[in-house]
Amino acid sequence: MKVTFLGTGTSQGVPVIACDCPVCQSVDLKDKRLRTSIMITSETTQVVIDSGPDFRQQMLTHQVQTLDAIVFTHEHKDHVAGMDDIRAFNYSTGNPMKIACTYQVEEALRREFAYVFDNPNYPGVPKIDIQRIHEDLFQIGDITLTPLPVMHLKMPVLGFRIGDFSYVTDANFISEETKEKIKGSQILVINALRHEPHPSHFTLSEAIELVNELKIPTVFFTHISHQLGKHEEVSASLPPNIQIAHDGLTIEI
Repeated sequence: MKVTFLGTGTSQGVPVIACDCPVCQSVDLKDKRLRTSIMITSETTQVVIDSGPDFRQQMLTHQVQTLDAIVFTHEHKDHVAGMDDIRAFNYSTGNPMKIACTYQVEEALRREFAYVFDNPNYPGVPKIDIQRIHEDLFQIGDITLTPLPVMHLKMPVLGFRIGDFSYVTDANFISEETKEKIKGSQILVINALRHEPHPSHFTLSEAIELVNELKIPTVFFTHISHQLGKHEEVSASLPPNIQIAHDGLTIEI
């Protein structure tokens, strides 16, 4: 099974237009970050976690021809805004797209994409099939996902564990119960927004402290703002077991 980082960036602290900051001016492709999302590929199943505003571009860049489901971590726009573009997969398969999410995310989708739910038989409207996520593990094809509840300030967010791989984005608090679910993972992906304190995201130092506590052998940081700095410079400051993820990176899990 493999994980592809479709995007490792965030709307937080990123200029609307290019500016003269070091990240904007960088020629290193690892500093060109779309909104955070990953794709999990097994022998028979392909799942994307979060479809942000860059979803269509990510699918085209990686030449994704089949997609079995989208799994949502939470309802913020930078994680759900691209759901409309699943219609291309509706056309190619003739089937609705499976959407796995919590009740809170479903309610947000019903508000943001009311036309999908209000008139589902209208030609061209995205077709979806919602699978509600509860606390228990759930299955999509041959991929088993265990929810990892975390907090994004006051908003509940889900990370996911798949085998020995754990993925947490948009968090600044992880309970002891969830930490126990993460422990034993061989690979952890977690958000590290910037150096300065933030009300709803881990900073770089906070993420490193958490990683040391959990004792995960291999760690990748994601959901990175321009305020963190350039990939090469930040990478040079990190312990050997921690890397900055970059768009297009693929790892085996």
